[in-house]
Amino acid sequence: MFRAGPPSHTLLRLPLLQLLLLLLQAVGRGLGRASPAGGPLEDVVIERYHIPRACPREVQMGDFVRYHYNGTFEDGKKFDSSYDRSTLVAIVVGVGRLITGMDRGLMGMCVNERRRLIVPPHLGYGSIGVAGLIPPDATLYFDVVLLDVWNKADTVQVSTLLLPPHCPRMVQDSDFVRYHYNGTLLDGTAFDTSYSRGGTYDTYVGSGWLIKGMDQGLLGMCPGERRKITIPPFLAYGEKGYGTMIPSHASLVFHVLLVDLHNPKDTVQLETLELPPGCVRRAVAGDFMRYHYNGSLMDGTLFDSSYSRNHTYDTYVGRGYIIPGMDQGLQGACMGERRRITIPPHLAYGENGTGDKIPGSAVLIFHVHIIDFHNPADPVEVKTLSPPPETCNETAKPGDFVRYHYNCSLLDGTKLFSSHDYGAPQEATLGAHKVIEGLDIGLQGMCVGERRQLVVPPHLAHGESGARGVPGSAVLLFEVELVSREEGLPTGYLFVWHEDPPANLFEDLDLNKDGEVPLEEFSTFIKAQVSEGKGRLMPGQDPEKIIADMFQNQDRNQDGKITAEELKLKLDEDQERVHEEL
Repeated sequence: MFRAGPPSHTLLRLPLLQLLLLLLQAVGRGLGRASPAGGPLEDVVIERYHIPRACPREVQMGDFVRYHYNGTFEDGKKFDSSYDRSTLVAIVVGVGRLITGMDRGLMGMCVNERRRLIVPPHLGYGSIGVAGLIPPDATLYFDVVLLDVWNKADTVQVSTLLLPPHCPRMVQDSDFVRYHYNGTLLDGTAFDTSYSRGGTYDTYVGSGWLIKGMDQGLLGMCPGERRKITIPPFLAYGEKGYGTMIPSHASLVFHVLLVDLHNPKDTVQLETLELPPGCVRRAVAGDFMRYHYNGSLMDGTLFDSSYSRNHTYDTYVGRGYIIPGMDQGLQGACMGERRRITIPPHLAYGENGTGDKIPGSAVLIFHVHIIDFHNPADPVEVKTLSPPPETCNETAKPGDFVRYHYNCSLLDGTKLFSSHDYGAPQEATLGAHKVIEGLDIGLQGMCVGERRQLVVPPHLAHGESGARGVPGSAVLLFEVELVSREEGLPTGYLFVWHEDPPANLFEDLDLNKDGEVPLEEFSTFIKAQVSEGKGRLMPGQDPEKIIADMFQNQDRNQDGKITAEELKLKLDEDQERVHEEL
């Protein structure tokens, strides 16, 4: 079947018209073993009894082919078989290496096509035959299956099967890539797959770590892209093949899914997806930040999400508490901003990865929503929204009793509390530690009718622990309007005189002149002083309770009545270092 002589590397191809004529002649002659006139066959008879659905290329003159065959005589007796040798025929077609009948019979064949060939003697071994194997003038019958075809002029063939909608970058030489693949021979025989090993194939491109064809076939790929890469043998494993699965001169087909790529020189990539208006401050190293995120691999596989825990991720920025890439990616962000942060592995979890969801050498993509941030040194930020309608000569100060309306929210707009929900203003005595410190500070200096916006950092609000309805470490946004203000009393006083007290206070208190003052007389007297504008009680408290407390302070022996000996003014008590109050 094979002629001796060195292989030829001619690249001449059989013209398409000539090939069609050969096929038409073969069909016209049918499958008979003689010409229509009953004489010997003039040409090869070809029966294409299995034609694959897809035929990307057909055998042409000068192609290198690999095929199996069984060779028999007319009576069915086998004279040769590649199957018996467990070795494919690997040879160049149309350059005199094969008998003429086989050269012609292989032309136009597709990979995985099966043909029956009838070769007349003059296109086989003629009147001489092969001693001890093929008699003279023998008609030969071949059953052939083509498994591979390529040409020295071939290049790597790339077919894109799936292109992702977003392609942040494409593979270049020196990139490090992670990809999955199924590897088959040209006939579909599988020889290897990364999926069976439960991990991607990770390597550098263009650095000689891959076969040349794969180096070329990966160039220009996007993360998430799927490709079919067909590699001729001389750009794969060539004459030697590889192991027991890849024979010599085998074309290889890889179905590749690129999971991610990066370059050791890559930096963190930032993309602003949404920037709120009026950004007056950007995050810097040392700030404490609260943010939500979705973390995914470059192929879109989600590995973590703060939303699934229904809680922000809270941390200091720029202090090494988070991976370096995230530390960098969060700086410069505004409150309310949404960012996409792409972090190469050398700024994330490196070659080892972490846990069972982030593999080694993985590029990480975070979609981040900045909720708020602050610095432990931040004061309350005060902004006047509208001034008071009238000239203001007196402003709120510590000790004053104030009434105010407010709306309180997080910086992302989440509403927390509002005095309007209760239908009445909030009441507080400034400096009495009845409200959070930041709100107390923000109310001081206000005029009645003024409206302010207050930004209160958590260390002046509810701190790291938060409060009911308020997350830990949350920056609070208040809109406040001062409704009224009453001047407060000095520290420690429940009642003060607007003028000098009566010269003989006890006699004025003792309304029935019996030498003792019960609670009823005491209450009547104090209320009369307030009514007449001669004095005032501590604002914002229940008058009855204040008067009862004053009475109890003066009733030293707790017998339900005050005597002249027991009664003392606050000023006198202070001088005597007695810490009771009138």
